[in-house]
Amino acid sequence: MTVGWVSGARLLALTALVAAVAGCGLPRSGPNKAEIFAGSVQKEGDAFIVSVDDHVVRATSVAPILGFQRSFLGASRIGPDLIRPGDTLAFRIWENVEDGLVASRGAAAPLDEVQVDSSGHIFIPYAGRIRAAGNTPEQLRQLVTRELDAQTPDPQVQVMRVAGNGATVSIMGAVGGQGVYPIERSTRTLAAMMAAAGGVTIEPEIAQITVTRGTERGRIWLQDLYDDPRYDIPLRPGDRIVVEKDRRAFTALGATGAQTRMAFESRNLSALEAIAQVGGLNSQLADPTGVFVLRDEPPEIAGGVLGRGDLVGSQRMVYVLDLTEPNGMFLARDFLIRDGDTVYVTEAPYVQWSKTLSALTGPLNTANAIDSLGGN
Repeated sequence: MTVGWVSGARLLALTALVAAVAGCGLPRSGPNKAEIFAGSVQKEGDAFIVSVDDHVVRATSVAPILGFQRSFLGASRIGPDLIRPGDTLAFRIWENVEDGLVASRGAAAPLDEVQVDSSGHIFIPYAGRIRAAGNTPEQLRQLVTRELDAQTPDPQVQVMRVAGNGATVSIMGAVGGQGVYPIERSTRTLAAMMAAAGGVTIEPEIAQITVTRGTERGRIWLQDLYDDPRYDIPLRPGDRIVVEKDRRAFTALGATGAQTRMAFESRNLSALEAIAQVGGLNSQLADPTGVFVLRDEPPEIAGGVLGRGDLVGSQRMVYVLDLTEPNGMFLARDFLIRDGDTVYVTEAPYVQWSKTLSALTGPLNTANAIDSLGGN
């Protein structure tokens, strides 16, 4: 009886000691499940804690919608050949005489970078000041030829459009060739101009295209440009086109393969993909029943999740995924992560218990080792 009593007392003392050590704040990656649930609105906290089910998946499946406004989509294609003020032109002139006005027989006189002035005119030696704006290159060629023909027999004139600040667009960002490109017959639309700039140099899945026209701006996914002909909008002089990767990101914390801020690697990123993107769950630490997604939810979405219509302002929401449930993996696959989300995985209960035991047995093992050395 005495031995049993002593053993029971020692067990109680050990249990009390373990509890005391556990309460001393052993190292861990973050709060446990009980502590998170303690912060719920139902327990006078400031966050709604919701278990993810099919209803929650549907209510929160909101992906960013990008697109062009009606003024972009309804614009007509501009006449690709019309010359405008600010355009830069190049001329080649041949003359059919030995000692011509601007060139010798068989040799071309180059006139490079002849810019159309603000009134729409250009100056050509011996042809004078000619109205260029509003004409096509062919019409301008005929005008220059007619003016020169009065002074030299049968002149041959070639007119070419080069990049200038007239009927041009600028392309920047993740493209093969950044620069200023003229709007020509073959590059009157967005897709054609993108091809002329060498295409994109980032993953098409996360590429976004922004077009700025005056004070208006529209943004689309590159994939939508491929899939929907409506988004292949006609370009206008002065358009600014920027290609950049998706800027959305989420933060992974807790018992995951990496604790870091991660950029989205796909247009629609699920919770399961987000976990995989950071290296999955830490097999030595993670509790698969404690996968949490924290976000500030707009009132209309939070109201749809909670079935309430009295919410005002953004709401702190904590969504709970249990990967051990029969439908848990499917729900994690369907639940969409959004920009700014925090994905947090709690440690398994036994992990803290193991840390507590290690904290207790470590000094004892060290003392025993010292006693053994002293005995020797």
